[in-house]
Amino acid sequence: MRITIEIEPKDLARFQQALRRSRHVAQQADEADVLDAAKQALDSAPLATAPTYVRKRIAGVQRLITMLEDDAWALPVRDRIDVLEALVYFSDPEDLIPDDIEVIGLLDDAIMLELLLRKLAPVLRAYADFCKFRQELAAAAPPTRHEYAASLARKRDALRARLDRRRHAA
Repeated sequence: MRITIEIEPKDLARFQQALRRSRHVAQQADEADVLDAAKQALDSAPLATAPTYVRKRIAGVQRLITMLEDDAWALPVRDRIDVLEALVYFSDPEDLIPDDIEVIGLLDDAIMLELLLRKLAPVLRAYADFCKFRQELAAAAPPTRHEYAASLARKRDALRARLDRRRHAA
């Protein structure tokens, strides 16, 4: 069965208001604390009773955490704040729908993650391209450590330039 959720402008405004609170916290909080809270929330989330739709969106949290922790990718500050706000919202057990309510407690988190993952889609695609390049580079003839780091930096810079071009075009 397929169920479609239509979010009206007034409903979207509630999510945007909650997101503004999360952004404020993300800008003030220590990044390591946000990451720890997100990991703890991920580990303790009642995913066993959550609908598949919710579980699929929650899987995006791990991708966001991995991207933030990847020193070679070194996500720029503007994008870091966007990712941190998503993690702050996800980590709050008393968000729009308290997380401990069976079956629906993570529904608002899934909706918010869907909105944020769509917003972050170009960044996530660029990061996926970077990870693929890194794997291919490591599998090829092993370069020196300096060549490896330089190749990763060039690829990262090229992907960031692509992101900037797309942002300016939009």
